Amino acid sequence: VQLQASGGGLVQAGGSLRLSCAASGRAFSNYVMGWFRQAPGKEREFVASISRSGGNSYYSDPVKGRFTIRRDNAKNTVYLQMDSLKPEDTAVYYCAAVLNGAPQWIVAATMDYWGKGTQVTVSS
Repeated sequence: VQLQASGGGLVQAGGSLRLSCAASGRAFSNYVMGWFRQAPGKEREFVASISRSGGNSYYSDPVKGRFTIRRDNAKNTVYLQMDSLKPEDTAVYYCAAVLNGAPQWIVAATMDYWGKGTQVTVSS
């Protein structure tokens, strides 16, 4: 599976961005998908994940209520809608895929495939 993330940019605090991650290769719907982020000097952290069907989604506490993950299996794409952005959301955002595993338990170390990151910068 090859993943290509896009949609990052510079936005003011309180604004919104939508990230997209397009997948190519093997059956997209077989994979649990996740978004992670890494800020300068910090470890990569979990942001959100979504089940294979798209029926269940999970979020880290810092983004819960502000970010929404969804997927379109017909388009082999997963999205991250980010609203009410804060300066502390500034990071490089990565999409990732894992074949085996439950979406509520995914961690960066066990993901099978990663896309190149997309920079999100939130100014105050």
